[in-house]
Amino acid sequence: MSLQDVDPETRAKAETEKADGNNLYRSRDFDGAISAYKRAFSLNPDPIYLNNLAACYFEKGDYDECIKQCERAVEEGRERRVDYKTIAKSFARMGSAYLKTSNYELAIKNLERSLTEHRTPETLAKLKEAEKIKAEEERKAYINPELSDKSREEGNTCFKNGDFATAVKHYTESIKRNPSDPRAYTNRAASNSKLPALPEALKDTDSAIEVNPNFTKAYIRKALTLLAMKDCRHNRSYS
Repeated sequence: MSLQDVDPETRAKAETEKADGNNLYRSRDFDGAISAYKRAFSLNPDPIYLNNLAACYFEKGDYDECIKQCERAVEEGRERRVDYKTIAKSFARMGSAYLKTSNYELAIKNLERSLTEHRTPETLAKLKEAEKIKAEEERKAYINPELSDKSREEGNTCFKNGDFATAVKHYTESIKRNPSDPRAYTNRAASNSKLPALPEALKDTDSAIEVNPNFTKAYIRKALTLLAMKDCRHNRSYS
């Protein structure tokens, strides 16, 4: 049945049920609101009512059912050629539900779909939030102190052999694996100083100090880097 096939009287009854559902939703009687929205949809198969149902399940913390209703709303909406904003809301709600369940891949995917249908600041902000959380979780999952030590040792070998560029790569990997260990920062600073990439070396010494203010080697490396930078400026002034 298309939305156009619903007679005005039945459509009005559905809207009355929707209004009741909205009032119940605002009073946080989500079960009552769910019943009202279901009655509305049985009278008039408008996907808007399914979106409202999804909102109730979201507030109840039933994210699986929320997603199910959103998927149903998209399917019904496509079939009935409803306003793209309605479909965008379905995708956005799905994205938020997936974000709540820590499924960041599907959260991002559905939020992007929502923005394709209709771009809103709220959905864009939610997408950026999901991307930020996903990146942070991936960073945390990558941390492995043992592999960090291995990469740092490989960097040390390259440094001793005079292969400073490759040493920098190993120290960078070591930092990613354990960003709270100041040793890889100072070692990378030493390698950068040899390249020479003194501004990068200085940043590394500052990072090492930030990570561990009591790490004496970082202050020594910073002093050496500043001295090297001073010498470079002095030499350029006489060239």
